Amino acid sequence: MATATTGATRAFGDKREKLLRAAARCFNEKGYSGTSLKDVAVQLGLTDAALYYYIDGKRQLVYECYMRAADIGQRTLAEAIAEGGNGFDTARRYLELHVAAHCGAEGPIAIMSEIPSLEPEHREEILRRSRRHSREFELVLHRGIEDGSIIDCDVRMTGNAIMGAVNWIPKWFHGDPAVAADTVRTFPDYLMRGLRP
Repeated sequence: MATATTGATRAFGDKREKLLRAAARCFNEKGYSGTSLKDVAVQLGLTDAALYYYIDGKRQLVYECYMRAADIGQRTLAEAIAEGGNGFDTARRYLELHVAAHCGAEGPIAIMSEIPSLEPEHREEILRRSRRHSREFELVLHRGIEDGSIIDCDVRMTGNAIMGAVNWIPKWFHGDPAVAADTVRTFPDYLMRGLRP
């Protein structure tokens, strides 16, 4: 019985993950107001009514997409920090992991451009997580300045520029494997090149 329950839970989780990726693609391409549940359902080969097994409505769906994006960002930054290294190496490794998430099997990841459309409590939660993530990345940059691996810079402005570039990937990357491989290999270097002493 436990095995059947575990299998059902895993199947539900897999289908929900596919739903969130399909929804992220739609929201990234059409925005919140331009996306309907039917658009998402068509990508999955489902009826829009079937989506209500997984979500309560479009507002919840965009919130879940943003929570997923925040989870991926938090995980990739934590992995990079756990690997150790100086500030520059940690920042570059984070970018490598995060870009790989955008361009790999976890993509697409929702661009958090529709935060005003969220319910007030969800909006505050997403903004809180986004600010915390930005601060943690800024601390990595600051550590790099202190250990001499990163030039002296305004960590807030630098962090915003780098994060903005990474988070905009879904606007120009559309799944081409050759582009994915090249992006994962070169994009972190482009973003970090100006920070070497």
